[in-house]
Amino acid sequence: MQKTKAALWEFLQGLGKTFMLPVALLAFCGIMLGIGSSLSSDAVTDNLTFLRGEGFHLVFTWMANTGLVAFQFLPVMFAIAIPLGLAREDKGVAAFSGFVGFAAMNLAVNFYLTAKGVDFDDERAIAHYGIADVIGIQSIDTGLLGAVAVGIVVSVLHRRFRGQRMPDALAFFGGLRFVPIVSALTLSVLGLLIPLVWPTFNGWITDLGRGIGHTGVFGPFFFGMGEVLLRPIGLHHILVAMFRFTDVGGAGTVCGDHVSGALNLFYAQLNCSDAPTGDVTSATHFLSQGKMAVYLGGLPGAALAMYHCAKKSMRPEIKALLVSGVVACVVGGITEPLEFLFLFIAPWLYLLHAVLVGLGFLTAAVLGVFIGNTDGNVIDWLVFGVLQGTTTKWYLIPVIAAVWFAAYYFLFRWAIVRFDLRTPGRDEPAEETEGDEAAPQAADEGPRELVAGKYDAVAILDAIGGADNIRSLDNCITRLRMTVEDAERVDEPRLKKLGAVGVIKLDAHNVQVIIGPQVQSVKDAIATMVPVG
Repeated sequence: MQKTKAALWEFLQGLGKTFMLPVALLAFCGIMLGIGSSLSSDAVTDNLTFLRGEGFHLVFTWMANTGLVAFQFLPVMFAIAIPLGLAREDKGVAAFSGFVGFAAMNLAVNFYLTAKGVDFDDERAIAHYGIADVIGIQSIDTGLLGAVAVGIVVSVLHRRFRGQRMPDALAFFGGLRFVPIVSALTLSVLGLLIPLVWPTFNGWITDLGRGIGHTGVFGPFFFGMGEVLLRPIGLHHILVAMFRFTDVGGAGTVCGDHVSGALNLFYAQLNCSDAPTGDVTSATHFLSQGKMAVYLGGLPGAALAMYHCAKKSMRPEIKALLVSGVVACVVGGITEPLEFLFLFIAPWLYLLHAVLVGLGFLTAAVLGVFIGNTDGNVIDWLVFGVLQGTTTKWYLIPVIAAVWFAAYYFLFRWAIVRFDLRTPGRDEPAEETEGDEAAPQAADEGPRELVAGKYDAVAILDAIGGADNIRSLDNCITRLRMTVEDAERVDEPRLKKLGAVGVIKLDAHNVQVIIGPQVQSVKDAIATMVPVG
């Protein structure tokens, strides 16, 4: 039972992590689409007539078209990214097999519908099956869910068959070459089942989305709070993806095309000049506008409170930590470096923080702010708010953020003083042990590839318990994700001295070390010393 639970945790964390590759591209493409569509729109060019020049028009149109790449090919990108991320070896073969499996599944769906005599132009058939053009194939648009299913199946097949031995006569098709072959065969069979089950399954998802929609502004409230509560265990990516890319987050017809998911709706409407403004508002209830109260105001206020509550002698030492956390939050939309400063010392304060994030979503929905995109940072506010004109009500965000800044500042300052919370700078600096003194020296004198910025990978690995304590090693945006032999061997206090923001021990074998935006460099440096995937 314990092994099953640990395996499930590892799988879910790994699955959530694989979402980050296409989502990162999506965020960039969203900015390209936002800038290109806004600066080529009539509303902007009427006021800035020089932008009507042919050169400007071509550049901004190119930017908008480039931004569409992630939106139009999102499912197939997930089908490729999931096996790529879950595979521990031969990742290229896994990714290739993901595309093969996705294409095979949709070709099988097309075969079934054609053999059954379904008219692809019949509106009732289109509505019943959800027929759409998928990578040039008339198939059923299963969206993110179908892509995730393909990715999981292919990753299982890759792990099982990448070393498959064949008889001598068929040896050419063995080993890694067998993975895309078995993926095509398996997903082709599964594709024949999709027309039988998808209409019913999609109906359940649609009903769930309508149910959430009927909750009004409380839907975004519970979504925002749920995302924060799931963040410590790393499963928030799955919740977010459901709302962004499936009917749970809304569905509708934009410029003649059926679109599912809040983020997909937003991008489609951003690229469609005929989309009604009201539809844009509903599409963004679950997107970045709800985060801006906390990301641009609340958490910076909490950081200032922690700074003022620190001992004066310690303030110079924690200033860089807090400033870097605020910059990551405001500019990058990354909140973990600040959130994990108080999560473990006052979980009830983190719960209140989750409620305030939910209230940020609720407030934005009530006031009719519709800025959209994914990150909730100042870039989203400028590109998808200011540049899109006053109809987005971008001017309300600074006011809301100021209110949240004051609320977080006074709330955190009161809580830290009242309950003597040990936030950064509240403790006297601990005496360094002989081992701790050796760590900086290793960072200065060690090989370049073992030093990731200010982080000493050699010392961090030692604090984790050494190479023999690590079964698997990976990372997401801000944290190392590991399966270890014994979580008790992980030295949390020493990891924090070495620059880690926090350590999460999910069970006896699954551990996460929150590093921050430089986690990829730290993971790569440790990976050179650990013979695991």
